[in-house]
Amino acid sequence: MWILKTINSFNHAIAGLIHAIRTQKNMQIHLTAAIFVLIFSLLFDLNRIELGLVIIAISLVIFAELLNTAVEVIIDILSQDYSFKARIAKNISAAAVVIAAGNAIFIAYLVFFNKAQELSLNLILNIRHEPLHLIFINISLIFIIVIALKSIFHSGTPLKGGIVSGHTALAASSVLIIWFLTKSLIALSLAAILAFLTAQSRLEAGTHSFKEILLGAMLGLITTFIIFYYFSI
Repeated sequence: MWILKTINSFNHAIAGLIHAIRTQKNMQIHLTAAIFVLIFSLLFDLNRIELGLVIIAISLVIFAELLNTAVEVIIDILSQDYSFKARIAKNISAAAVVIAAGNAIFIAYLVFFNKAQELSLNLILNIRHEPLHLIFINISLIFIIVIALKSIFHSGTPLKGGIVSGHTALAASSVLIIWFLTKSLIALSLAAILAFLTAQSRLEAGTHSFKEILLGAMLGLITTFIIFYYFSI
């Protein structure tokens, strides 16, 4: 009999957790953060104490948020109208969540800071020796900048028109990438011709003005030069 009662108790607890996740945005945020932290932990060789601290920090934040949710529900049931004391109770329960979250941040600093520094240094060294990584980062960065500029100036669509020519930016970037990887004048010349034809096609189609094409070329060349000059071998 006691086994059934125990199972029912667990079922009620799980039901309460599920309800909090479904209805409380903060709980969804905490759980998402917890998932990312646990995945992030896989990148490091954590010992038992460090892993225990991470799990304790996550559990405290979720525990505090559950208590905060329960307090808010109880107060809403008991006090339909505005009450100063009810507001104080809600503020105090919310403060418990803030303290738990601050504790989690402090533990994350103690556990991950030095390890993250080592990982960052290794990542930089790997990038320096992997041109493909630089190409991917370079193209992604140019694409993001082009989209951001179009969004800021409310011009064009993500793939057509706008204050800066994304096609020209990528074409100009390709010219420098080929030069940094091959150091061949022939390859550079062929790439430059293709880039010029790309820019000309945008101009003739009326998609971009000469100024927008020029800005795109400058964006592609400057971004690629900075990335490959400072991070390539």
